[in-house]
Amino acid sequence: METKIIKTSMGDIKCREYEDRIEIRGLRYANAKRWEYPTPVNSWEGVFDATEYGACCPQERAFTNDKETAPFFYKEFREGQTFKYDEDCFNLNIVAPKNAENCPVFVYIYGGAFVSGSADEGYFGGDELAKNGIIWVAMNYRVSAYGFCAHPDLTDSEGRCGNFGLYDQLTAIQWVKEHIAEFGGNPKMITLGGQSAGGMSVDLLLSTEPMRKIGLHGAVLMSSAGIQRTIVKPKTPEKMRGFWDKVIQQAGKTSIQQVRDELTAEELYWAWNKVYQEGGIPLMNALPTYDGVLITKQNFKMSTVPTDIPMVVSVTSKDMFCYALMKMSQAFAKRGSRNGNNVWMANFAHMLPGDESGPWHSSDIIYLFNRFEHNWRPFGEVDAKIAREMGSSLIAFIKTGNPNCDAIPEWKPGIDEPMRFCEDSKMTPWDKKYMFDKTIHNDGPI
Repeated sequence: METKIIKTSMGDIKCREYEDRIEIRGLRYANAKRWEYPTPVNSWEGVFDATEYGACCPQERAFTNDKETAPFFYKEFREGQTFKYDEDCFNLNIVAPKNAENCPVFVYIYGGAFVSGSADEGYFGGDELAKNGIIWVAMNYRVSAYGFCAHPDLTDSEGRCGNFGLYDQLTAIQWVKEHIAEFGGNPKMITLGGQSAGGMSVDLLLSTEPMRKIGLHGAVLMSSAGIQRTIVKPKTPEKMRGFWDKVIQQAGKTSIQQVRDELTAEELYWAWNKVYQEGGIPLMNALPTYDGVLITKQNFKMSTVPTDIPMVVSVTSKDMFCYALMKMSQAFAKRGSRNGNNVWMANFAHMLPGDESGPWHSSDIIYLFNRFEHNWRPFGEVDAKIAREMGSSLIAFIKTGNPNCDAIPEWKPGIDEPMRFCEDSKMTPWDKKYMFDKTIHNDGPI
């Protein structure tokens, strides 16, 4: 690895240079203080050092022993890695082919239940895409208390309240649209993807006016489609008031403004976490809300699933509440297929080697991005085959808007027979009995 200076209209960038690609790490795309909406960064003085990853948003593992508090995903995804944490986390990573020119672009949003995650986690990355002529972008964004506070007293002059993390994502995508050509990307060929909360973010953003102006080339939604359009619809800020009033009380303050202005990042986290953990189903109090401008009851519902963007929608066979997630994803795909739009469904059903955990939530990412070297499992030839099939399909979709390629049998759009990625990958009906059983018995590794 060497370094290289790239000249752009925004300023010079010092990045990493490899034999087949360049890597830009931790490049700033926005500024914002706590519970402020982001403003884009389009210039800087001097040379921007983008040779190291930037900070991700503070989260539980910033203040605890991650190996003890999240042992399963720590072992799968983060063992051996170190991360930086800061509320000032508005940075993104770009991996581009060397001498890229007019390349399609894949923008990826990480998951983590809207309470955790980082753009430099080892289980996903852009190396394989860059080898195949595609530019990869992943952004850090605010999560948990920092990204999704929705107390009505914070409503701004434009009528917005909450969803700071979603606005971070949108600002990063808009930044890519405006500037990616300077890195050899084609701004008219941006595919947006994400898994779990990242895929939910894609879903939330698809129906918004700003995203429609961007004009996506395609979308990939993994373990996520339709969740907030159906059983866990966004709440209004007024309905979130009670939760945040408890956070105020837990913090020993009398107003949300005091919480904003007087607490350290760690003090805010633990005050929020205490109420979050005691609030029934915790996830319900960390989700994006109807902010009044970007996400509204009018623009975000099942009837507004876009019908002019090719999409790939996937679920693993042992996903979180896999049967319910399959049904929601099918409903989403059916709505998105109106007017002849193509929506392909995928089912990752491979039993990973090393234990009996099965095709658990997020396991498909390791194969999709061929990140075996970042995982402890004893992967073999079958795993490599599945990774080639999934990776080749993703590459084809990003380039053409269609996932069909020579690596897999014919993959037809539709909701009843997904492409089942496993030892014998092919289109086949959903194994509803298996998925129903795993859902009823909550039979998963986490």
